[in-house]
Amino acid sequence: MRYRRMSYRYALVLTANQSHQFGGLLAPEQPGVRFAQTYWSPPADVCECDSTIEVTVDLAGIDQDDLDVILFEDALIVEGQRRLTRTEPGVVYHVAEIRQGPFRLELGLPVTIDQERVDARYDQGLLRITLPKLQAKAR
Repeated sequence: MRYRRMSYRYALVLTANQSHQFGGLLAPEQPGVRFAQTYWSPPADVCECDSTIEVTVDLAGIDQDDLDVILFEDALIVEGQRRLTRTEPGVVYHVAEIRQGPFRLELGLPVTIDQERVDARYDQGLLRITLPKLQAKAR
């Protein structure tokens, strides 16, 4: 698992004249064109107490080396990829409910976080991130 801190606020703003940055995928000359989401979002629980925000993300079957955790001033992003084993040729699925491929979870943060004290643990398929709140300095 890789962990990165970013000192700027998280935002993605696209305008029609910026579509060239993405290989022309946005096609501004075709109004109303929408593209399929190429990633899935894992389920997560977020709870807040007086001193921390606790985030638990369900990432069963994902190797810790395939995880990235990115912390911005106002957002937490968890991304990576689930790679399931390949089946033999000719195999027919009767049920296929386990999502695989790239995933991305974006969570807005309601308060300022003390980025020096963040703790993340990955155990038994659950990523648990403790985000301590930044305490106001006494005057």
